[in-house]
Amino acid sequence: MLSIAFTGGGTGGHIYPGLAVYDELKKILSGREYKIIWIGSSSGMDREIVTGAGIEFFGIPSGKLRRYFSFRNISDLFRIAGGFFAARKILKKQKVKILFSKGGFVSVPPCAAAASLGIPVFTHESDFSPGLATKINARFISSSKGKIFTAYEETAKFLPAKTRDRVMRTGNPIRGIFHDADPAKGRDFLGLNGDARMLLVLGGSQGAKEINDLISAALDELTKIYTVVHQTGSGNDTNVPASDKYKPYPYFKEEMPHVMAAAEIVMGRSGAGIWEWAFLKKPMLLLPLRGSGTRGDQVENAGFFQRAGAAQVLASPYVDGKIDPREFLNAARSLADDTQKRMMMSQASAKICGINSAQIIAREIVQQCALADNADK
Repeated sequence: MLSIAFTGGGTGGHIYPGLAVYDELKKILSGREYKIIWIGSSSGMDREIVTGAGIEFFGIPSGKLRRYFSFRNISDLFRIAGGFFAARKILKKQKVKILFSKGGFVSVPPCAAAASLGIPVFTHESDFSPGLATKINARFISSSKGKIFTAYEETAKFLPAKTRDRVMRTGNPIRGIFHDADPAKGRDFLGLNGDARMLLVLGGSQGAKEINDLISAALDELTKIYTVVHQTGSGNDTNVPASDKYKPYPYFKEEMPHVMAAAEIVMGRSGAGIWEWAFLKKPMLLLPLRGSGTRGDQVENAGFFQRAGAAQVLASPYVDGKIDPREFLNAARSLADDTQKRMMMSQASAKICGINSAQIIAREIVQQCALADNADK
């Protein structure tokens, strides 16, 4: 039986694109005997999301790779070591032939363990510049077997020179549920009238206080143009009551693609999820996470989409201070009044997502599996 392992986690951005690759693998391997498992953090959100997709999940200890001094780095070294040995045991017992990593701190021990066992490692980086986990995992890529998949062409220049011949630009994998997005279903779920214009505001599964505060401050003027649908994050409250023109939700699940398809504009952060917005050809207003508490990846992502003509960035990328609600309102009004500009942004979004990333990655994995099978014969 062909056995393939996935790893990655910590956030939805490290899991959902992996699930898109998983869905494509199932199509390609239909009629063949195979097994796919997922190695993720024994604590956190990973298990619930992965098992919900029908994948067998194995939890391992997970430590955080911090770029700054902290006494917790010492204890986390033991967790990372524990994760390595736990992952190595799982890979051997499950007779894994290929490991695919979607990043996050939890992916480092399994990638190291796979390399120690001679198992080819494939990894994907969603952001414009690679995170520390991807930079480490790139060192486990065999020059003759594994590959580093990237969303952006420019990402290769941030990786070690000796691995650049193994880099393949694929874009970001898009979940299959977005291929079936239906704006009519979204409007029905939200209870929107047929002619209502909708602005969708997303702050991620945990929400974003900056975005929530901004919407609260600008809501009176926004609702003169749009019905504002706002994902506030679980446990967050904007202290603004719901109404026909303001519809707050803690978190969207399976209805997300339909809700997004119904939106005229999408506003939010600029993590890996913006590729799903682009896939649905949405004009974007982006407020990247920025400042000293981040490595700047969202600023870089937002800059790429703005240069491509698909988005407008709301804040100066290197300013820690809060954005003025008037800037947001002016940007929203400008797009609302300019049908031609929205159309051009939609076309730019479609151009960015013109390839099926998940399918390309799945085919590369299956090709390597075939090579591994031939080597065993």
